Amino acid sequence: MARFNPTLKESVFKSAYVSAGAERMTLQGTVIKSFLLIALTIFSATWVWANVATKPFIVGPAILVGALGGLVVALITTFRPQSAPITAPIYAVLEGLALGAISAIYQARFKGLPFEAIGLTFMVALGMLVAYQTGLLRATETFKRVVISATVGIMFFYLFAMVVRLFGVPMPFLHDSSPLGIGISLVITGVAALNLILDFDLIEQGAKNGAAKYMEWYGGFSLLVTLVWLYLEILRLLSRLQRR
Repeated sequence: MARFNPTLKESVFKSAYVSAGAERMTLQGTVIKSFLLIALTIFSATWVWANVATKPFIVGPAILVGALGGLVVALITTFRPQSAPITAPIYAVLEGLALGAISAIYQARFKGLPFEAIGLTFMVALGMLVAYQTGLLRATETFKRVVISATVGIMFFYLFAMVVRLFGVPMPFLHDSSPLGIGISLVITGVAALNLILDFDLIEQGAKNGAAKYMEWYGGFSLLVTLVWLYLEILRLLSRLQRR
């Protein structure tokens, strides 16, 4: 399951610009596609959630198929944006399978926690949108460099943690509810939220500069990648706070 969002690159949107007269990307179209993808994710996650009680054995396969399948489809979409009208909905359904199963696991340990995480995710997303629209946060070159560098740093941090765990070296602060663990989780959640500003900016620039119509699906896909990452980090953060 893609946790980071390398999908919204300026080069991707620039290469998708079309000549005058061709059908172009619009903000309204991207918003509609984004809501459709979110709805597909919620529908898929709800199906898993509703069946876990009577069929608990589906949790493992749902996470495996959703995570690995979502990763493969995300890579295809990233390297071939023209396929987004087909691959973006598939990605949404696959991510929903994994998120539904993961949420069910957290629900079993911390009753009501997934619903809190969902609410907070959408509140943070709305807050970022308001901050962007009002100019409180703008995707300046310095802002982009800082957020992208932090995102890449987090990615390598997670990869390093996975490698050292394979060699039996524990990193308890990644999973416990110590002040250090909570602090790290807060920072990562903040970086995930700030990635939404980059998403909004590049989508807006793509629409202004006349990107191809299929980029509406690609923009919605990219937003969904960030929202999935943000939800997972908020879920992890809330579980740590509850354990304290």
